[in-house]
Amino acid sequence: MTPNDIALVQSSFARIAPISDETGANFYARLFDIAPELRPLFRGDMDEQGRMFMAMLTVAVNGLGAFDSIRPALGELAMRHAGYGVKAEHYGMVGAALIYILEQNLGADFTDEVRSAWLSVYRSLSGAMIEAAYGGEA
Repeated sequence: MTPNDIALVQSSFARIAPISDETGANFYARLFDIAPELRPLFRGDMDEQGRMFMAMLTVAVNGLGAFDSIRPALGELAMRHAGYGVKAEHYGMVGAALIYILEQNLGADFTDEVRSAWLSVYRSLSGAMIEAAYGGEA
């Protein structure tokens, strides 16, 4: 993850922040479309789940410039998710849903360079979470 990746992710994320509730709901709709087996892992109000996802993504995106400072929070989140039954291989499905939703929301502004930046950042975030919860990479 380069400084340019961070800048691209932060600037593109700022464009979807005003529609975070819609983005969170659409993220879960897409996730369950591509991985319906994950639906039973989620209980309760999915609107609230979408808000929590976007809030955590906001913290992560804002903290990318000081990645080591957000690593403990990522680890704690990963451990909680592991306790809910999330497996290391699920992170790829989450990443695919996230990239899809970003592409839908950003349209033509989701250039190859922006896509590459998001993929790099997501690999860093998910890698830190997988390492914390499972001791390795998926």
